[in-house]
Amino acid sequence: MTRLFSRRQTGLGSRSTFEKTIDKWFGILTLGLAIGISSILVAIFGVIIWRAWPAILEYGLGFIFSMSWNPVIGRENYGALPVVYGTVASSSIGLLFAAPLGIGTAIFLGKDFIPTQIRVPLVFLVELLAAIPSVVYGLWGIFVLTPIVHPLAEWLYDTLYWVPIFSRPPIGGTGLLASGIILAIMIVPIITAIARESLDSLPVELKQASLGLGATRWETLFRVLLPAAFPGIAGGIMLALGRAMGETMAVTMIIGNVNKISVSVLEPANTISSLIASQFAEASGMQVSALMYAGLVLLFLTFIINIIAGFIVDKARIK
Repeated sequence: MTRLFSRRQTGLGSRSTFEKTIDKWFGILTLGLAIGISSILVAIFGVIIWRAWPAILEYGLGFIFSMSWNPVIGRENYGALPVVYGTVASSSIGLLFAAPLGIGTAIFLGKDFIPTQIRVPLVFLVELLAAIPSVVYGLWGIFVLTPIVHPLAEWLYDTLYWVPIFSRPPIGGTGLLASGIILAIMIVPIITAIARESLDSLPVELKQASLGLGATRWETLFRVLLPAAFPGIAGGIMLALGRAMGETMAVTMIIGNVNKISVSVLEPANTISSLIASQFAEASGMQVSALMYAGLVLLFLTFIINIIAGFIVDKARIK
């Protein structure tokens, strides 16, 4: 009797054959979807490697460390170091601006600093930034951002020319600084949304216990809540970095598209995505293969970013 009551109480005896069949087929379906997604990823890598194979055989790993990009037939020579540098530099500048702004916005919108009737529209407006097409960001950057950045860049050069990152005169407001700012605006919603969700998912008892022990609101926020939510916040930041590294149109329109390496953020540069977008339509022969090779390098960069993100999140959770 006790065993029968236990089975009925837990619901173990109420499962029908139909439910068991549904569970079985649901498991098969999810397994098939997982295999399908993995197959798509392998297919993407396979196609890119296949199209890039002539350039891989021709240039090898030297392609990543070469400075030259000359598509003239008969004198073709390709190297991706300037665009790799531009990709990493512009993304890093964007993340430098976006990370504190995104986390600060998440705290402001998620921790009852303002009334609900004001907070809800602000949350909607921040999330709306993620829905704006990148080409619109590019147009806004050309007509609004670069006229603002140009006098700022001139002031930085005139005042801080002795600092290496401001050591070269700006050219029309385009360059790494402008592209970094536009990337920051584009990835702020990602960081804000994930940071806000991470903070909201914390147990209420965590905050109450800290306040009960005598901690102030700010001490609770910076010493308890933010460290507890750090794994999610770090994952959001790394996800935003991967998004910034792959951005194409907005960056193409304002970075200057110059294949060179300069330590100054005021000079024009180029990224892998911008290089592919600007040259692929007119490319042929080895140039197509070189562009695909550059795309393969970008895939590996984002893959490395995801590995680092997973490592940081796992370490933070262990602590």
